[in-house]
Amino acid sequence: MPETYETLLLERRGRVAIITINRPDKRNALNIKTREEGAALLEELRGDNSVGVVVFTGAGDKAFIAGADIAEFAGRTSITQRDVMMGRSLFTAIDSFPKPVIAMINGYCLGGGCELALACDIRIASETASFGQPEINLGIIPGGGGTQRLTRLVGEGKAMEMILTGEIFDAATAFSIGLVNHVVPAAQLEAKTMEIANRIADKSPIALQLAKEAVKLASRSNLDEGLRREVDLFALCFSTEDKDEGVSAFLEKRKPAFKGK
Repeated sequence: MPETYETLLLERRGRVAIITINRPDKRNALNIKTREEGAALLEELRGDNSVGVVVFTGAGDKAFIAGADIAEFAGRTSITQRDVMMGRSLFTAIDSFPKPVIAMINGYCLGGGCELALACDIRIASETASFGQPEINLGIIPGGGGTQRLTRLVGEGKAMEMILTGEIFDAATAFSIGLVNHVVPAAQLEAKTMEIANRIADKSPIALQLAKEAVKLASRSNLDEGLRREVDLFALCFSTEDKDEGVSAFLEKRKPAFKGK
């Protein structure tokens, strides 16, 4: 049975944990409570060895996350807003989470919702999903990593156009610019997401964590630094039982039984 929080649902399917933003009446907009609960839940799942992959999605079929809860912006000054944003960040919690995180995007993926998806490692979208960073229409800019993660993912030109126009576009366009990894019919979204999540969850937990670290470093450092770190992480794999099991299983033509050691 799903575990229920005030703004979230947690469901466990084997080694995959599905976190659902559960505010369908608000199109799953991110309010302070949602951000706090999400970051706290990820901290719990970080140390849960039964969880190999985390999936984020939104309740209902209308929205993944339609953005921040704009009602909370009213009356805030620059100082109070900065104080809010300097607190525990859900986006940073996702980005720094050691296990693979997948966004299962089932509708509006706008503003803070798009930023949450950008913080994930893989993005899978329904054909009915729509994307955008429309903050400019409110006289503000993306503040949850949109200017930084989006640029690294799709390039400066596309990111600049998205952010400066604030336009909303469809899933096919999102796929064409590299914003999402897969686009599937709405009826197949969950099955496709779980297929990929389960395929990843079967791998060595240690190797997954080291691979994530190496890939993320590629867009956050220069090539020489990245290559040096890759060698270090590759060599570190050779100190694990999972590496021994993986090599043995390959040579013995059987499926490996990884233990995360």
